[in-house]
Formats: sequence, C-alpha cells, structure tokens
Amino acid sequence: MKKSHLILAALSLAALSPFVHAQGVTLPNASPRATVSQIVGITKVGVDYSRPSVNNRPVWGQLVPYGFNNLGFGTSTAAPWRAGADMNTVVTFEHDVKVGGQPLAAGSYGLSMAVADTGKVTLIFSRDTHKWGSFFYEPANDALRVETQWEDAPHMEQLAYEFSDVKKDSAVLALRWEKKRIPIALAFDTDAIVVANLKRELRGNKQFQFQSWLGASNYLLTNNGDLNLALEWADAAIAGQFVGQRNFATVSNKVAVLEKMGRGTEAEPLYAELMNTGTALQVHGLGRQLLAAGKKERALAVFKKNAERHPGVWPTNYGLARGLSAMGEYPAALEALLKAQQEIPAGDTVNANAIKANIEKLKAGQDIN
Repeated sequence: MKKSHLILAALSLAALSPFVHAQGVTLPNASPRATVSQIVGITKVGVDYSRPSVNNRPVWGQLVPYGFNNLGFGTSTAAPWRAGADMNTVVTFEHDVKVGGQPLAAGSYGLSMAVADTGKVTLIFSRDTHKWGSFFYEPANDALRVETQWEDAPHMEQLAYEFSDVKKDSAVLALRWEKKRIPIALAFDTDAIVVANLKRELRGNKQFQFQSWLGASNYLLTNNGDLNLALEWADAAIAGQFVGQRNFATVSNKVAVLEKMGRGTEAEPLYAELMNTGTALQVHGLGRQLLAAGKKERALAVFKKNAERHPGVWPTNYGLARGLSAMGEYPAALEALLKAQQEIPAGDTVNANAIKANIEKLKAGQDIN
C-alpha cells in the first residue's frame, strides 16, 4: 500500500477529531469514545477506546493495513494498527495478568495490533498510553507482545470490545469489527490475589468486624487455601479482641476447618455446642456442609441429633433422609423422606418437587445426594 494511502486510512479512522477540538468547541466524533469493563474474580479489567464504523469500506488489509507500516508521518517507520481510532486504545488491569499465557504486570497499556493476511495477530501492550495514532510508536516501550488468531464472526458495523467466557480465574477480551473477532485470552491467579487482598483489608477498618474474619477464613476453607491461616482467622472471628463473636456461624466455620485439617477430635466439644445452640435450619446446614466434605458418618450423627432436638420441624427429616441415604440405608431414608414431605412449608414448590423426585430415586435404590 502506498504511503499516501496509509496516511489517508489513518486519518479516516480518526475522522479529523483533533482538528475539531483544536477550534475550542466540542462536537460529536465520527468514532465515539467508549469504555467497557469486567470483573474477573476480584480484578477489574477496563478498555477505553474509540469506535470507528465500517461505512461500506474495505477494512482488513486496506483501512487496517496488514503488518507494520511506514505511515509517512511521525517517527515510526514500522507502525502497528492502534486497535481502534483516534487516541490509544487503553487496557487497564487492576492486578497482574497472563495474556495469552504470558505474564503482564498490573497497570494501563496502550493496545496496538499487527494483523497478517493469514489471520495471525500480534498483540502489543505498550507502556505508552498517550499516543494519538501510531505515528510515534516506539518498540522500546513494549511491555508485552503475544500472538493470537482472528476468527470469522457476524458483521459488526462499529468496532467494539467485549468480554466472554468469564470465570473466576479467566476471561476472553475480544475486538469485534466488520466480520472478524480477535480474541485475547486473560488469566489471573485469583486465589493469590484474593488472599493478598484479604490480608490487606484485615489490617484496615474491616478488621473490626467479625464477619470479615469469618469470610476470609471460609474463603480459604472452600478454595483449598492455607488451612493454618484459615484456622487463625477462624479463631479471630470467634475470640478476636474487641471484634470476636462466638455464634453458630463462627463456631461451625472453625469446626469445618478442623475437620478439613484432619483434626476432628479437637472439634468434638464444638459439635456439642452447635447442637445445643443452633436452630433446626442452622444444624441442617452444618450437616449438608459435612456431606459435601465427604464426612458421611459425622453428617448422619448431626442430622440425627437435629431430628431429636427439633422433632417434626422442617427440614430435620429431610436432612435425616440425606444422611441415611449417604450411608446406603435407603429404606430408612425413604421413611424419613416421606415424613419430610408432610413438613414442607406451604408454597415451597422447589423442595416439594425435589422431594418427589428423591422419593423415586430411593425406591430405585439410588442415593439422593
């Protein structure tokens, strides 16, 4: 492509907006600025970019020239595409990230792309976030280069960035324009990020709430984290100076941590405390928690005690049926479940339907858990 054509393509993406603003008035841009963001785990990812339109123009290979090019202006003789229009497309990561499997530190980066006619796309994350166009692109400012491959996609008239496949530890950020989608795979060590953030928050004003210590301990418990630290935080939730509260939630959390550490004998007196202080629903929840952890015998003992202390109270018989079923005692489980069917609160169609289905499972000799 001739240099004059490259300059024209670059300016057509910008729609001459710098010249408009230089006159001291604010007018609509042909490529309006936009922002999009997504929380991945607890990490915010943001994109600030401009949205050029196709306008019946040939995009790939012409409006967006392939490879690195001398645009005939500025200092760069091998400039990539700015991955948008006008000022830099800027991507901000609140925490450290892996982009396409490669590490990139937390921060803001100017995003550029070099697109090949094969569909291979070189993603460039630059420390320079204040460029207009790519005319002064400097490879020395690159923080990361990584490759991806474009995909065919339904027509998108205005360029857009979007997030998909969002999970606790990962997401896909993609550029959509014309009939192409350029995916950017993002991954985060969310557990490490969360724990570091918990440690920081528990040194601030959140340390004065027992719920903070309880939540932090439970996160480590349920996400296979540092159990010694989980126990330390569990104790702080129960008996921390000025903030600890000994209640069903804090004590049952400590019980769960001790069980997972293989220190169930230390939890024995705590079980007795929970059985004597918890409501039918709270003790039922403890039993379900034990079942989920594979502690079938312990769970059955809890369900039995709950049924003794709260006879006929929902959902004690349902819990008893679950405990007996987990132990393979299907006839006894069916008997308990038939009782539970008569105790369902009025209007609770969800549990009514679940129990009806579970009755059939037990009749067929199947575990209902």
